[in-house]
Amino acid sequence: MPPSISPKNNNSHDATPVWLDRDLSLLAFNARVLDWAKRPEVPLLERLRYLCIVSSNLDEFFEVRAALHHSMANPKAAPDAAGAQAQQSLSKLAHELVDEQYALYNDVLLPAFAKEGIRILSFGERTLVQHRWVKTFFEREVRPLLLPVGLDPAHPFPQVANKSLNFIVHLSGSDAFGRDNEIAIVKVPRSLPRLIRLPDKLSGKRMLFVSISSVIRAHLADLFPGRVVGQFSQFRVTRHSDLAVDEEDVKNLRTALRQGLVHRNYGQAVRLEVSSGCSEYLSDFLLQQFELPVSALYRVHGPVNLVRLNQLIDLVDSPALLFPSYHASYPHQLSTVSSIFERLQIGDVLIHQPFESFDGVLAFLREAVRDPQVLAIKQTIYRTGADSSLMELLREAVQRGKEVTVVVELKARFDEEANINWAEKLEYIGAQVVYGVVGLKTHAKMLLVSRREGRSIRRYAHLSTGNYNPRTAKLYTDVSHLTAEPKLTQDIENVFSLLANQSKIPRLNKLWLAPFNLQRNLMDLVDKTAQAASGGMTCRIVLKMNTLTDERLMEALLRAGQAGVSIDLIVRGACMLPAQRPGLSENIRVRSIIGRFLEHSRVFYFLKGQSESLYLSSADWMNRNMLRRVELAWPVEDPALRRRIVDECLMSSLKDNVDAWILNSDGHYTRVAPARSRALKPKPLQSAQSALMAVYNTKP
Repeated sequence: MPPSISPKNNNSHDATPVWLDRDLSLLAFNARVLDWAKRPEVPLLERLRYLCIVSSNLDEFFEVRAALHHSMANPKAAPDAAGAQAQQSLSKLAHELVDEQYALYNDVLLPAFAKEGIRILSFGERTLVQHRWVKTFFEREVRPLLLPVGLDPAHPFPQVANKSLNFIVHLSGSDAFGRDNEIAIVKVPRSLPRLIRLPDKLSGKRMLFVSISSVIRAHLADLFPGRVVGQFSQFRVTRHSDLAVDEEDVKNLRTALRQGLVHRNYGQAVRLEVSSGCSEYLSDFLLQQFELPVSALYRVHGPVNLVRLNQLIDLVDSPALLFPSYHASYPHQLSTVSSIFERLQIGDVLIHQPFESFDGVLAFLREAVRDPQVLAIKQTIYRTGADSSLMELLREAVQRGKEVTVVVELKARFDEEANINWAEKLEYIGAQVVYGVVGLKTHAKMLLVSRREGRSIRRYAHLSTGNYNPRTAKLYTDVSHLTAEPKLTQDIENVFSLLANQSKIPRLNKLWLAPFNLQRNLMDLVDKTAQAASGGMTCRIVLKMNTLTDERLMEALLRAGQAGVSIDLIVRGACMLPAQRPGLSENIRVRSIIGRFLEHSRVFYFLKGQSESLYLSSADWMNRNMLRRVELAWPVEDPALRRRIVDECLMSSLKDNVDAWILNSDGHYTRVAPARSRALKPKPLQSAQSALMAVYNTKP
């Protein structure tokens, strides 16, 4: 079914805009990702990886978004027919997507793995000698870590952690005290591997595995001596996990967040997954315990946590079942220079990741750390990961006597703990660590280096559409911009001052800054393009981003399209703006690129006659990015660099007929097929990512 729509009032034009539902659009995005797992031309282990990615995305979706829908559909709450209908549509689409995942896993992927000699053996498929080995493994490695809890008034239902594997068991007979308590819970520690490979001597020439759930299931009776195990099921509960901290009411944000992390695993339950064969008696019992409606119950034909099947990718040593390895080139603008500082004195540098490697950014910071003329380094950190060479360089800078200021965003969702740990490590050795502005997330990505040159101080900067995370820099498409342009670097210095002391900053020269003027300036630029089109000029807007949900900006795009501006939107994920609607958005086209790498660049291009402007940004077009975050957008003024971004980030995506999906006027996405000429010959296949990989690929 297409995403549902809801009308919004708008007095700025005659047509009333009708936005697509954000959450249903998010689920539709995951359906597009799942399509990669369906493609027979994709290597088998990579198909499994895409299946796991969808499961991970759905976990996060439920952890962050589902609680709102449960509250709208709660019968105890005030009646809200629209909320209940939205929740029903969401639940239906989510169930369909999960069912599709497991059908693909059972009916397609497992048989394909079996043909490759790779099998996950169920209890009934194991030989006698394999049963003996599994029992020995259970007694030695598993049983010592399990402590079943029989439920009675003295033993209430135990705390079950978010996304953990558990078993519920129905028992008959009496316990040691002659009582007939029927229900027991077995919690499976996260330290246990979810897949165990059988020894070669038990596998022949195949790779055979058993799942930890199958191992425990086969020996449940051993955990309850003297009792008879009847009905049982594995289960997993997903909980609302968005940390909420009243920043105005805490003395130390870092301490408050660390305390909140302890409770994250035990928030409000929003989803319950059980085995497909779980009896209604047990599933109803669990739903009652977690205070969930029946719509929150997911019966799955396989492991309740497909994400953990990622372990199979690591355990199977078969390069033929993976994508061919890709070796990003060193940034070509830096490949022949001995000093990045000297290169930036000539002009700006762009790095298109992951086609060009993140090593260029690390080289810039490394040169700054080890250059005795560098006096100060300032950097924002949103997501950097637990093991980061970049953060180690900042520690080295402190040890070398540089003035290091790091703005750490502690509230980066699901990266809070890693960021807290880095903040403490940097503070311990003397870095100045600040946490941005109360009530706002600092999502801007910027690095500023101050260097003494003669009698003056010169600034060098790095701005990025992505995160300072060396691992995801190999997996996400992003644009890094290195510059020594005085006005732009002065703006960056002023933004760092704002983040450190919240003082008013002077009028910025080139940067657009949220929450102050980013939304307004983008709207003005869209409206000016519309005015030019109304005056007869040829005008075009091409925007690339992850998400489009900000209503004021969408309204501006509708006005521009109705004024005659040709608009192409390349939106990877959720998009609430309908495309190609008669009388509303005929001039607006929306496409989504789902490729080997995660599309993550934010690029905004505007053409009025012969005049063009292009901005890179850390911000998606979402209300929170515009009004509740510190975000940046900045111009690319060098014509050659601007043309490179247009060609590599925008035009290549618009020509893609392999990995692209089109948003139709009915709210559905359809995968692009190669266009046919009058001679019925299809155009050559064009994948934007594959083409860039071919251009930038190097040998190891």
